[in-house]
Amino acid sequence: MLDENPRPPGRDLLAEKKPRGYVEILSRLHRLVKLDVARHTAKIESAVETSPEQHATIKARLEKIYGAGLDINYRVNPALIGGLRIQVGSDLYDGSVKTRLEKIAAESFSVTSDA
Repeated sequence: MLDENPRPPGRDLLAEKKPRGYVEILSRLHRLVKLDVARHTAKIESAVETSPEQHATIKARLEKIYGAGLDINYRVNPALIGGLRIQVGSDLYDGSVKTRLEKIAAESFSVTSDA
């Protein structure tokens, strides 16, 4: 599992030497490390508990896209009604029934409000 608060390489050296603008450098370095951790973390939500076989299938498909070494976190979220919601870094795949119903409701509202 990846460290949630990793120490970027060179962080201690920057803090010790304190070159001009080192606070900004540390801030940007920290942001890059957080983005890298997020890019290697998959958050998967499902409306019901998923089986080990489903976990294996999901993992295989995600590793085809993002490469091996993903830290995968599963969570049950009954509010989704059905389907899955998967987030890897800034990529979001939302195949939940809840989102589909919200889209239908939004489309219905825009059609009736235009009339």
